[in-house]
Amino acid sequence: MHIIEAGNVAAAMGVKLAGVQVVAAYPITPQTPLTEKLSELVDSREMDAQYIPVESEHSALSVCIAASSAGSRAFTATSANGLLYMNEQLHWAAGARLPIVMCVVNRGIGAPWTVWNDHQDAMSQRDTGWIQLYCCDHQQIIDTVIQAFAIAETVRAPVMVCYDGYILSHTYMPFDIPDQADVEKFLPAFTPDWALNPQCPANLNTVTLPEPRADVRGNTAPGYMEIRHNLHTDLRRTIDVTADTDTKFKDIFGRGGQPFIESYFCDDAEHVVVCMGSLSYQMRDVIDELRKEGVSVGVYGLRLYRPFPDRAVAEALDGRKNVLVFEKALSYGYEGPLFSDIKAALYGTDSLPKIRNFILGLGGREIRTRALYQAVKTACNENQSKPHEPDFIGLKL
Repeated sequence: MHIIEAGNVAAAMGVKLAGVQVVAAYPITPQTPLTEKLSELVDSREMDAQYIPVESEHSALSVCIAASSAGSRAFTATSANGLLYMNEQLHWAAGARLPIVMCVVNRGIGAPWTVWNDHQDAMSQRDTGWIQLYCCDHQQIIDTVIQAFAIAETVRAPVMVCYDGYILSHTYMPFDIPDQADVEKFLPAFTPDWALNPQCPANLNTVTLPEPRADVRGNTAPGYMEIRHNLHTDLRRTIDVTADTDTKFKDIFGRGGQPFIESYFCDDAEHVVVCMGSLSYQMRDVIDELRKEGVSVGVYGLRLYRPFPDRAVAEALDGRKNVLVFEKALSYGYEGPLFSDIKAALYGTDSLPKIRNFILGLGGREIRTRALYQAVKTACNENQSKPHEPDFIGLKL
């Protein structure tokens, strides 16, 4: 079915189609319409799930942890300081290897307060052990939510589906709603490897000693370091799982094919722009204009951010003349976090490109297409790298 609706509705429809059994949420702008829509679907019995209103974001994720531990498919959503309030439980969900999916409707972090979009919220939580997927439009939102459950349940790790507040969450765009039968073919009912069961009592996530030790059955159990190594190893495996999931999704629904990096006019490009979210689609207008002027430039939109697809990034960027990283986040006192990751991925490549970092759109600062055009055109004509000095676009001081 083809409809025109808001991005938050696209996310809610993806949650419904995925057969989520427990939704726990606390309202926060600009996420609120997503969970309001889910509450309507549950109340009208269009969605067979328990909707649990709570008093805080910390409690929302706590409920999802409990539900997932009991073997239910669980979902929540948040934004900005709400995500920060979940921080303790983010680590817990990942360490407990729970396949929870959460939409993060990206918004700037206070103080000072802002309700507008940037990527600082999700970026600040990139090392919590959650997989992070970024969406560029409404079709990707609904499709990625469905795929996120398949990925999470394959590797037993939680997933954030990130999309831009207001720019995507509240705008209306056309998108297709997949057929329920096809979704069930792609995403079978959740069958946990283990779950809390009164008939088979167990202790979960008790205090772990530094060294491996024998469990109650006499088998050697991993210590804390082995548990962390296992999580890291499985997150690295997620890169291949994401590609396999995308292939399966494309076979059924006909969409996808670029699970890590979405390419636009990059095959022959000497200069490549890299960014995430809706910015990569806005940048396409810049690429079209510069191509008309004879500039060999393209744009890559990064879809998978954690785990970082370093090999795919290195392969895509190796041998380019210029790599220009535009991002709506900042690692204070250093540079953009995406820029740091791309530099690390390029380390040791045969033909290292010149690389520049641009910070823009923080706290919802308007990103003018003409300013993007000027920045890209100027950088393509320059002959130097600025590895530790990001350029800020849109500053007015």
